[in-house]
Amino acid sequence: MADPSSYRPKPGQIPDSPGVYKFRDEHGRVIYVGKAKSLRQRLANYFQDLAGLHPRTRTMVTTAASVEWTVVTTEVEALQLEYTWIKEFDPRFNVKYRDDKSYPYLAVTLNEEFPRVQVMRGAKKKGVRYFGPYGHAWAIRETVDLLLRVFPVRTCSAGVFKRSAQIGRPCLLGYIGKCAAPCVGRISAEEHHELAEEFCDFMAGRTGAYIRRLERGMQEAAEEMEYERAARLRDDIGALKRAMEKSAVVLADATDADLIAVAEDELEAAVQIFHVRGGRVRGQRGWVTDKVEAVTTGDLVEHALQQLYGEERGDAVPKEVLVPALPEPVDPVAQWLTGRRGSQVSLRIPQRGDKKDLMATVARNAQQALGLHKTKRASDLTTRSRALEEIAGALGLDSVPLRIECFDISHLQGDDVVASMVVFEDGLARKSEYRRFQIKTFQGQDDVRSMHEVIGRRFKRYLQEKQKAGEWTEEPADDVRVDDNGATASTVAAGPDDEPDPMAGRPTDEDGRPKRFAYPPQLVVVDGGAPQVAAARRALDELGIDDVAVCGLAKRLEEVWLPEDDDPVVLPRSSEGLYLLQRVRDEAHRFALAYQRSKRTKRLKSSPLDTVAGLGDTRRQALLKHFGSLKKLRAATIDEICEVPGVGRKTAETVAAALAGAAPSAPAVNTATGEIIEDDGAPPAALSAERGQDR
Repeated sequence: MADPSSYRPKPGQIPDSPGVYKFRDEHGRVIYVGKAKSLRQRLANYFQDLAGLHPRTRTMVTTAASVEWTVVTTEVEALQLEYTWIKEFDPRFNVKYRDDKSYPYLAVTLNEEFPRVQVMRGAKKKGVRYFGPYGHAWAIRETVDLLLRVFPVRTCSAGVFKRSAQIGRPCLLGYIGKCAAPCVGRISAEEHHELAEEFCDFMAGRTGAYIRRLERGMQEAAEEMEYERAARLRDDIGALKRAMEKSAVVLADATDADLIAVAEDELEAAVQIFHVRGGRVRGQRGWVTDKVEAVTTGDLVEHALQQLYGEERGDAVPKEVLVPALPEPVDPVAQWLTGRRGSQVSLRIPQRGDKKDLMATVARNAQQALGLHKTKRASDLTTRSRALEEIAGALGLDSVPLRIECFDISHLQGDDVVASMVVFEDGLARKSEYRRFQIKTFQGQDDVRSMHEVIGRRFKRYLQEKQKAGEWTEEPADDVRVDDNGATASTVAAGPDDEPDPMAGRPTDEDGRPKRFAYPPQLVVVDGGAPQVAAARRALDELGIDDVAVCGLAKRLEEVWLPEDDDPVVLPRSSEGLYLLQRVRDEAHRFALAYQRSKRTKRLKSSPLDTVAGLGDTRRQALLKHFGSLKKLRAATIDEICEVPGVGRKTAETVAAALAGAAPSAPAVNTATGEIIEDDGAPPAALSAERGQDR
């Protein structure tokens, strides 16, 4: 780890002007490229006290061994040079783009003597007009098939074109009128090139004037009684309109815009772009971004614009670029786009109307793309194995944590304090083993005490059930498998391709279900920083458990905290291990929040006691606490009700009359098992894990 002060330039050496800077490591490789309006002010931010730097920035400056800069005249030049160097050096600490596929484009080879219409992928070539990108190649071919009736441009390969010219006979498309057959001289090179230009104009969105021209020609032909020509023009107009209908009509005909949306979390971001030309969505594309540096949504938008327009032709930049957040500062980026297009480009956030509605659609696509990417990433066995190995290495574990349990606390301003426990085995969620807890010892906003209580209760149950079960082996059994719902399948032989089942061989109850807390984790993850980790470790130490590792994941900076360590463990942003820990933590947070909301909803529901005159909230709570549930209170006699402190006989008679007149509520039923949940709030022993809680 390098000391940034060892290569820090003297303040007078750094110019106070726009420029681009590069950080290099000890081997001379560029690890970060950035731009600045003032190089002196920007670089000074990197050489302050390390404790005040963002963890990712701190990692970068301690990895670097030198810094250098290049002065430019304007911020626009700095933006251009930054993009060029990022493409050239591929720095590890800059935002990384991963386009998930190669998008097909509709291409017209205007650089050839006889231009050709075709589907193209990959790098773009000079002299070729591109339209798209499209989601599927078949969508391009359907559109072209409709347009060839009106614009019979050549679509054949060079070999077919040469062969037809040699034999003096056109191909099938030439015979059926979907090619002007320049190969046999039916049309000159100039006329064919003009036809290709008209095709490009129509694809670029200039459709209204061309269709109106055809309609006038159709009317003139009909007036002159040239009905065959009029019918031909009528069919041409119909073909063009069908081709236009293949793109959704979303905005005014003159709209020429790109809409960019971003969906992000702490580690990754998904970018989606809709290309609108002539008021219609002509293409869509997207990619996934690794957030290997601390970036805002505006920064992601700036990087997306560089990625999208850095290598494009100037005419690919639209009149409007609509974004969810503006880069800071926005003027250099807008000037750069204007320079690329050659005319004014509006870069803004849509505020109202159809454009804002369409932006919401693009945002939904980005969110779905991010979710799909996460699902694919989580389901890959190799990726999961690498994630577990990275966690074991970062935390100093002797073996990979095949079972991870994560705990989170949830409450609403100190009320209805609950906790969740989620379980991941072999990197996958084991929902049948999720548990929910009610905090019993106190109510309030003290996550540390709550965490200590929950960890203690969970592992007390583990010790109790282990003691009841006696000695048992954790080795996988050859003849027993337990599925996600807790059901057992006896005499199941493991095939050669089967993965070891970490559920197999654990103690089970009389019904064959695995006991709730009899299987210990290799790693306990708590949602929080050093205080929560210390509370969890203290709870384990009090029970004499020293073979379970503990760590915490703090939300804001995604830092991993270990017990008794003053500094956190900072995993790389692209680390699969950090991604798995984040997923476990987020699942625990979701599960705890859902439980807390359900409890709050039940508490706020009306009760027959609410209608009893003269019965305040204090005595209502005293009655429920004394009897434990409304069902038991309804069955109590007046004398038994009078035993509650503060409840006199007259009040007891009123309560008994009110409850006798109220129809008992229908019992709650567990949808997973069909069993009735007891009215006192305690679930039966066989309750499924989605509703299970420590009792």
